[in-house]
Amino acid sequence: MFLTILPTLLLVIALVSIFLYLFPKEVLASTLGAKSGFLGVLIAALLGSIALIPPFIAFPLGRILLDQGIPATTVAVFITTLIMVGFLTLPLEIKFLGKKAALLRNFFSFAGALIIGLLVGILY
Repeated sequence: MFLTILPTLLLVIALVSIFLYLFPKEVLASTLGAKSGFLGVLIAALLGSIALIPPFIAFPLGRILLDQGIPATTVAVFITTLIMVGFLTLPLEIKFLGKKAALLRNFFSFAGALIIGLLVGILY
């Protein structure tokens, strides 16, 4: 099973490494850091909503972001939207669930991710 996911794992690790190289700590801190406020959380939510990163990569990436000084609230929102919201998969979801159900599910997942991030920020 490990050999099956190894190519994907290596590709995602390479992409994350390139991302961290292209966007140094200062850029991440200004865009997603504590001083960015709600805008930083919203940017993380939007990025998480459009990214197609498997959870086994998302959690180590979250740790890297925390180590880069990104607040736990922002990281929690990013990971939660990454897993729960599917902007790129929305057409497929509409095909199988219908437009109303797919849009409602994604809307409530997005809102729930913001609430989860707020709770993590309070409790962390």
